[in-house]
Amino acid sequence: MSEVVATEIKNVSSSAKLHVDIVGHGPDLVLLHGWGLNSACWQSIVPLLSEHYRLHLIDLPGFGFSHESYLASQSLADISDALDKVVPQNAIWLGWSLGGLCATHFALQHPQRVSALVTVASSPKFMAAETMDDLPAWAGIAGKVLAQFQQQLQQNLPQTINRFLAIQGMGSETAKQDIKQLKSLLAARPQPHAEALSNGLKLLETVDLRSQLPLLTMPFYRCYGRLDALVPQTAVNWINDYLPRSPCIIFQASSHAPFISEPDAFVNKLQDFINNSL
Repeated sequence: MSEVVATEIKNVSSSAKLHVDIVGHGPDLVLLHGWGLNSACWQSIVPLLSEHYRLHLIDLPGFGFSHESYLASQSLADISDALDKVVPQNAIWLGWSLGGLCATHFALQHPQRVSALVTVASSPKFMAAETMDDLPAWAGIAGKVLAQFQQQLQQNLPQTINRFLAIQGMGSETAKQDIKQLKSLLAARPQPHAEALSNGLKLLETVDLRSQLPLLTMPFYRCYGRLDALVPQTAVNWINDYLPRSPCIIFQASSHAPFISEPDAFVNKLQDFINNSL
């Protein structure tokens, strides 16, 4: 798989900017990975997508080959500013998990730059919360779980990442294979920056984009895994009611990584959405 990707890369951007592999031909499609990983996570679907799209596979600040591009603050605004320097003027954006938060924020800040938004196993708010203001109680990751990850990062970084990967595959019919593949892809690039990992957990803990979702002006497609323990079905139902014009699909045999568990079905559904929306 990696040999196929390597032979198709047309351009690589790095230095002080974020690392970007540009692969394939067609409409521009930006892909953002999730917490603890890097853009190699997309390798199972790169050969399928690159036949139809010009892929921009980005390592977020502090991850993969962007290890040295870690920013001091690392707010979503900082990440959007870094992305702004390396992405095409007008593209489809696809973000997985934490990458979905980053993609959604970028779409809110630069709607003219995003022709369509796709999030995968992502949520506008990842951490569970009680009722606040006009927003209901929210199902998500327990705060104590994120706190434990923060603590464990200081003690054993590789073990903490492996534990998080195990949670991402939990429940999937192909869990063992999915986790093994994610570990292999992660190992192919430099270890994530410790501060980037810690900051990513803070974003998962603190970011809440629920009230901003109606401000999205572009077609917005959401993909989920039925067995996902990080994005509960109740959260999906709330977004369905809140954004009735935003279509979604739930991959029945998948957990947190449907593009790995069900790559062919994932790509087919993604293409259907893009063809019907643009």
